[in-house]
Amino acid sequence: MKIKKVIKIFIILFFILLFFSVIFALINSANDKILSKVFIEKIEVSNNSLEEATTKINDLINKIKNKEIKLIYNDYQTSLILNELEPEYNVNDAITKAYNIGRGGNIFINNYNILFTKIFSKNINIDKIYNKEKLVEKINEINSSLPDALQESEYYIEDNNLIITKGKAGNIVDEEKFLNLIEEQLFNLNLEKDTIEIPVINKEPQNIDIEKIHDEIYKEAQDAYITQNPTVVHSEVNGVDFAITNEEIQKILQEDKEEYIIPLNITLPSKTVNDLGEDAFPDVLGTYTTLYDASNENRDNNVNLASEKINGTIIYPGETFSYNQIVGKRTIEAGYKEAGAYAGGKVVQEIGGGICQVSSTLYNAVLYANLEVVERYNHYFETSYVDPGRDATVSWGSLDFQFKNNRDYAIKIEAKARNGVCEITIKGIKQDNDYEVVIQPQVTSIIKKTERYENDSSLEEGVTQVTQEGHDGCTSETHKILKQNGAIISDEIISQDYYHALEKIIKKGTK
Repeated sequence: MKIKKVIKIFIILFFILLFFSVIFALINSANDKILSKVFIEKIEVSNNSLEEATTKINDLINKIKNKEIKLIYNDYQTSLILNELEPEYNVNDAITKAYNIGRGGNIFINNYNILFTKIFSKNINIDKIYNKEKLVEKINEINSSLPDALQESEYYIEDNNLIITKGKAGNIVDEEKFLNLIEEQLFNLNLEKDTIEIPVINKEPQNIDIEKIHDEIYKEAQDAYITQNPTVVHSEVNGVDFAITNEEIQKILQEDKEEYIIPLNITLPSKTVNDLGEDAFPDVLGTYTTLYDASNENRDNNVNLASEKINGTIIYPGETFSYNQIVGKRTIEAGYKEAGAYAGGKVVQEIGGGICQVSSTLYNAVLYANLEVVERYNHYFETSYVDPGRDATVSWGSLDFQFKNNRDYAIKIEAKARNGVCEITIKGIKQDNDYEVVIQPQVTSIIKKTERYENDSSLEEGVTQVTQEGHDGCTSETHKILKQNGAIISDEIISQDYYHALEKIIKKGTK
């Protein structure tokens, strides 16, 4: 009898629970809003409709995307617009999950989820991704501009010598901490902070690996020749090897010097490309011209010198051209002079100023030849000689311009700079499946310059003097369009660049 009474009580309680569950479910079924105490990325969306919640979250995300983050380390400062990292947020999926709380199962599961959420609340995270390669590019840019930046060992060949510049210990961005700080900016919808102290670590340069350098530069002499069907030009190759033993080289490297000179044994082939005549490189694959002020003797000297360095360079199929390795370190001894250049976000007088015009001209010729760009960086400020999106800045030991010969045969660079005209042409042999290349840079936004006043006790009070006019910055997007027989085959965005505004500086008299 006791068991029967207990069973009856449970049955009664079950039906009471079922009755109220049905009533509770019917009441909530009429609710077309998200439940109370529901959050998306800790942003409350309680009692919002699907449209209201979507608008609220998207407004916050758009604000994040357009946020400009100031990146500071001591006196060094740069900035990053988060949209440059191409972030993507799966908002619709998160909104759907929020809306479906209490609606996805049977009556009992739905009621449980509703009561649980009302008591304990529920937070839903948004699936998010961003382009880490873009962030690594920014880190490389910062690493090249940091005060006391790390300098890795570099080498280049000049005449019959291998020149190795010794690296120096210095600062680099602490990549893991920096990634975490940027991801917090991208993914925390509540974060109001817009300044980041750049985390850095001090790092020693890698040891000079002479065996690795030997493997990279060693070549056997080879005569130039042409094979037919299909026509392929095989350019001559100078034989290159160390002229001294490894033991002698190690003794040189043990000396405390900033630069080491290793003599090379250069073996010349008996037949060069020039001996093959015009058949070797008969066709223009890509060409570009820029203008410069030839009356600026130092800049004219540097542009001429860099053009001469790359002129005649032959790149085999599959080989990668490095501008820094071919042009070499920019020093007074190498013939370079001081001229205006961009460094660390400022306009300065720098040895080798002007050689970025040559790398930028080459970059455009490479684009029109439809070669594969391996490494390229835009300037901090806009340049005067090419449109935004068409430049390629270089810096010894850090930023390089590199491209790969992705064609089936060797190509040749012809470069000349005379009377204020820098012209670079890529020559080779055209193929039936070559494309017509169209490059379309487009300014996507203008960044207005700011004004800064500086007190000057040498000027009378009330007198002002502009010492730097400054100019606006911009963002740009560059498309490469490939055509065949007039039809567009592809339209690719090859770069999205940010150019800072250069502030206007005005001296204000206080005398």
